[in-house]
Amino acid sequence: MKALVALILLVQLPVHKAVPAGPPAPLNCDDPESEAAAEAALLHINSHSRHGYKFALNRIENIRMLSQGLNNDIIFLELDLLETTCHILSPTSIENCTVRSFTQHAVEGDCDVKLQKLNGKLSVLASKCHSHADSSEDVIQVCPDCPLLASLNNTEVLTAVATALNDHNSQTADAYLKLLEIGRARIQSHPVHVVSVEFAVAATNCSAAEAKDNPEACQLLPDDESNFGFCTATMATNPVQDLKVDCQLYGHQVPTPDIPFLSRPGVTYPTPGQDTSAGLVPSVVQGFTNHNLQLSHNSPVASESSSSEFPTASLSAKSVAKRAVAEVAQHDKVPRPVGFVPPPPPCPGKIRHFKI
Repeated sequence: MKALVALILLVQLPVHKAVPAGPPAPLNCDDPESEAAAEAALLHINSHSRHGYKFALNRIENIRMLSQGLNNDIIFLELDLLETTCHILSPTSIENCTVRSFTQHAVEGDCDVKLQKLNGKLSVLASKCHSHADSSEDVIQVCPDCPLLASLNNTEVLTAVATALNDHNSQTADAYLKLLEIGRARIQSHPVHVVSVEFAVAATNCSAAEAKDNPEACQLLPDDESNFGFCTATMATNPVQDLKVDCQLYGHQVPTPDIPFLSRPGVTYPTPGQDTSAGLVPSVVQGFTNHNLQLSHNSPVASESSSSEFPTASLSAKSVAKRAVAEVAQHDKVPRPVGFVPPPPPCPGKIRHFKI
């Protein structure tokens, strides 16, 4: 009898089921957590880029978070970036790199990045990026006399790089430098015809004097001695002739353990026997005015956390903006107190520099 009573009482006890964790609260594009994710993504992008320049964050276009369990979230980011004046070989941190102005014919980068936040630690699982220069029409409209980006394999550009590097090597008592890649070039026609170029270089095992007899015998320094640098030059040809060259070496940099030195970003090592003396460019793509930020990365663990593809349901910045405008219009139909200001849409975020 006692057992039966106990059983009845046990059945009548309330059953407490585990409450599943709800989805994470939606993030604002300018929230500190969003900016921390963007910072981690930017570090990854710049450290894995192999040509051109470092990029700075201009705007967080969109962010989406998916919960994978306790203290385990997947974050999808859409980022708007702008090219800086720091070549990717430069040891200068991105915080100290200057974003190129609009009138310098700016280059914009667009990136989709997937991150995992596990126990408070952010790691990049996948990323897709591309970049493009602003349209010439937009630059001319704001600054009619500003020189525009020229093709990296333009004959005048190649001549200016070869002339500038030969001039530097002929006047220095230090190491003979070889060309790694041309970074960017602009050509101005009036009032003076001027070609402005920027290019990455590397020191060789020859002095400039030793290289005069046989420059082809000079080889890039080995990993434990490597020394990369960057040159800027302007060459005027008409109506006056003038050449100004400035080359700076960065000094030896210790490679990161996960990136072998011979595949360090920005270093374009040619095939054996290929001449990389001044004037021959191992990494110029025909007809392009800037190095495209063609970054595509998938972590081996990406598939373990969730699909490595970016969610098709993720809203674009334009659709988010349209929805925000529609919501504001709907709110306007409701009587509001005098002075009421509707809250801004959560995305896209603030523009840090300028919009292209």
